[in-house]
Order: sequence, then C-alpha cells, then structure tokens
Amino acid sequence: MALLEVRDLRVAFPRGKKGEVEALRGVDLTLEKGQRLGVVGESGAGKSMLAFAILNLIAEPGRVTQGSVTFDGENLLTMSERQIRRIRGNRISMIFQDPMVTLNPVLSIGTQMIETLKAHRRITDREAHKLCVDKLKLVAIPSAESRMDAYPHELSGGLRQRVVIAIALLTDPELIIADEPTTALDVTIQAEIMSLILTLCRENNVALILITHDLGVVAEVTERLMIMYAGKCVETGRTRDIIDRPKHPYAVGLLKALPQNSTRGAKLYQIPGSMPPITNLPSGCPYHPRCERATDECRAAMPPLEHGVACFHPMHETPAEETEATT
Repeated sequence: MALLEVRDLRVAFPRGKKGEVEALRGVDLTLEKGQRLGVVGESGAGKSMLAFAILNLIAEPGRVTQGSVTFDGENLLTMSERQIRRIRGNRISMIFQDPMVTLNPVLSIGTQMIETLKAHRRITDREAHKLCVDKLKLVAIPSAESRMDAYPHELSGGLRQRVVIAIALLTDPELIIADEPTTALDVTIQAEIMSLILTLCRENNVALILITHDLGVVAEVTERLMIMYAGKCVETGRTRDIIDRPKHPYAVGLLKALPQNSTRGAKLYQIPGSMPPITNLPSGCPYHPRCERATDECRAAMPPLEHGVACFHPMHETPAEETEATT
C-alpha cells in the first residue's frame, strides 16, 4: 500500500452568480514511503493548492468538491478536525517558502518548537527542550542551545529556514511537503537548504513532495516528477525520464527556459504568452494558445492523461506506441 494516494482531486471556489471555478481539476498522484516527488509549474498552476488540499486546509469559501486523499489507508478528506490533527503536523509536516510567515516574531525559537512538540506528544518541558536542541543540531545550526532563546528576527534567512525544517522534523514525520522552501534565499543558501532536505529524507526514509517552479532543483532532489498547468497534471513520470525526454510541449518549454540549456550570449528562451487565469480558461487543452503543436483537436477537447502525458501530440512516442511500431 502506498503512503499517499490522491485520486481525482478537485477544488473549486465560488464565482458569484456565475457558479464556481475549479483551481484543481482532477489531480492524481501516488507516493511510496521514502519516495521524493517534485511538483513543477508556473505561478497559478495549482501547486500550492494541491498541498493545502492534501492537508485538508482549503480555506472557505473554497472547497474540495471531489476526490480522495488517502494517507496510510485513511482518507484525510473525511476526517474531523480532531482526527486529522493526529496526522497534520505530526505524521505529515509542511515547510513553507517564507520562514517569517511560519515563525511567530514575538516568541523565541525554543518556545515555538516546544509548543509544537507538546501539541502532538505527551512530553515534559525538559525532554522537549533536549529534543528541540537535537533537531537544531541535526539541521546544522551552530550554537543550537543558545539559539533556543533567540527570536526569528535575530537569525539570517538561511538559519530561519533551517529552524523551520527542524520544526518539521520534530515529530519524525513520514511525509514532508515543502512549498518553494528556498524562494526567499540567495542562490548559495538555496543549494545548502536543498542538500540538507535531501540528506534528511534519505537518512530517515522520509517521503517528500517538493513544490517548485525550478526544474533544475527537482532534477537534483526528486525521483518522480509531476508537471502542472492550469490546475491539471500534464505530465508525470520518473524525473530523469522527463528531464531527458519530455513529452508535453509545456515540459519542453520549461526545460528550454533553463539558463544552462541556452546558448552563451543568446537571449534566454521564454514560453510565449502566459498561463490563463482559472476564471477564463480556454476550451480544450488549456495550453493550446501557447503551443506550436496545437490543432483543432486540442482546441476542442482536453486530452486525457495517458502513458504519463496529457497531450494529443506529444513530443515523443509513448511506450505503447513504440511497442506497436516494432510489431
């Protein structure tokens, strides 16, 4: 049994007299224990919405309209708030992109960590303090004991993010969801944080969902990849397979836009146009207005996700097509 299974997950928001608009439109994913999955797409693709929906944290007036989120055999979407607290923040932890939003500016690091720990475990203050210091050491924070008395504004951006990771690890979770965990950091600190997350997941057999817009990052950290566009998954599979041989034109465009894939001195590639708002999605495939391969078929119908790609005209043959071509 998989650790996490998401099936036909749909999230909608009311739009006055015009009914509802869907922010997630039938997303599926499977995550095994210890597996690392990257979720990639431009802003507005639905990546963060997916994370909040998995944790049953969609704020009103938004709502999950369809689907299931099964964690270790239990559907999180049908649980009461009391029941899901046994899992959320305990067996599943989340790392947000801005630690200053996650951390309370008026409480010391130690106070916040101990409160988090005691919310999920019966433990004395002394035991909690020791465990918190151990986690700060685990994420390579120098002078961990003294940092317990520090306030968030007294730490650098990199140290604050390490504290957030330490908090996420306090309850020894089985799954960490990291939503753009390095966006607010400079490039060198980004590399350190991603290396730290990878090491911690490997050494502790923790599953990871890494949400990012950076294909270069997921290539280094994840084993499987899901590319989202306008609330849907448009391509999924092994990370290395997609990086080496992308099928969906959108995946091809994202890879071409990486600086390391451009010619020195040439203008960086940019996918033409922009992602449509969920309130004004085009008919058929939502990517067709930006796609050079689009046909009338693409404009008329949404392609199903088959063989890991939702496209009527993928860039490479699917395994099934390759098999037929050789028979």
